[in-house]
Amino acid sequence: MVKVSELLNGFNNFHQKYFVENPEVYERLVREGQSPKTLVIACSDSRVDPSILLDTKPGDIFVIRNIANLVPPHESDMSTCHGTSAAIEYAVNHLGIENIIVLGHSDCGGIKALMEDDEKNDTFIDTWLYLVQSAKNRALRQHFNDHKCACCACEKEAIRISLDNLMTFPFINEKVSKGELDIQGWYFNLNAGTIESV
Repeated sequence: MVKVSELLNGFNNFHQKYFVENPEVYERLVREGQSPKTLVIACSDSRVDPSILLDTKPGDIFVIRNIANLVPPHESDMSTCHGTSAAIEYAVNHLGIENIIVLGHSDCGGIKALMEDDEKNDTFIDTWLYLVQSAKNRALRQHFNDHKCACCACEKEAIRISLDNLMTFPFINEKVSKGELDIQGWYFNLNAGTIESV
């Protein structure tokens, strides 16, 4: 387990690399602002950090992380908080990103909780995972006698649902139609160390 002191040592290494040895990186990012071309919507899982997986530098990608890398459908109701939707809107409309990648992964704790009907009564988690209840239903129909295969199928189907939900945002639909924005689903297999398109 990483201790807080080790995290501070990590920051010192980061500072040495980008503020001592290569100060031009952040000087440019401060002067010009950020202009990433890719938005990655990933899981909050500590094993699946997009910047590490994709070996990116500061400013390369705009990242949204949440439980099970989900995208909710577009909603006109502004009476509740929409953190993921707000970040998507910012990336597309203000940063002008050209690619969106929904990055799912194997052994996802959120999907496991959905598949196992966890009785912990986690109000926020349960409500969030309900977004992909149909993925669970489809996976169980396809793999009713193999729980591991059903979880894997659900993880991939949840990515597809998120891709469909992205297209419910009018500003995304318009840019995709014009060829100004590309959306993709990727699945990272923790055991094999591979990424596949979904």
